[in-house]
Amino acid sequence: MQQLTLTTERLLLRAFESADAHQVQRLAGNADVSSTTANIPHPYPDGLAEKWISTHGENFANQSRVTYAICLKENGELIGCISLIHLSSEHPELGYWLGVEHWGRGYCTEACREMIKFCIERFSLKAIYGKHLSRNPASGHVMEKCGLTYIGSDTGKDGFMLVPEEFRIYRMLCE
Repeated sequence: MQQLTLTTERLLLRAFESADAHQVQRLAGNADVSSTTANIPHPYPDGLAEKWISTHGENFANQSRVTYAICLKENGELIGCISLIHLSSEHPELGYWLGVEHWGRGYCTEACREMIKFCIERFSLKAIYGKHLSRNPASGHVMEKCGLTYIGSDTGKDGFMLVPEEFRIYRMLCE
């Protein structure tokens, strides 16, 4: 099963390619991007983007995760990432990041709406979850604009976090 390219008014959501690794490292490696997530290390190590991209095909094929490069439709520039992980669980989770120079333009909301629509149709999901660090309220605004509702908070460690932090948790029922 091949990963489809998704199109919105201003964006293309496509499978990552190995040639994207340098741009991923540059964008995600920005300290401001890393500070908004639990799963992006700073500094971003050489070789990590290549390793990460190499997992996408198998993850899509076994329907455990779908990951898309967020690209500008007008010129194909890679500006970020959106994914839905834990697809086969009761709590599939939406995640995303954008390069700092693309913040505040509605790209994340546009990409999330398309990703949610695609995943509900393709994977027959009953619910979609999302979470963000409490110190990153902009991510919560994106989730709310896309139909997810705040359901509570939790404190813990995730990804590359060194100390526990509070997460705000959201959910959308799809049935």
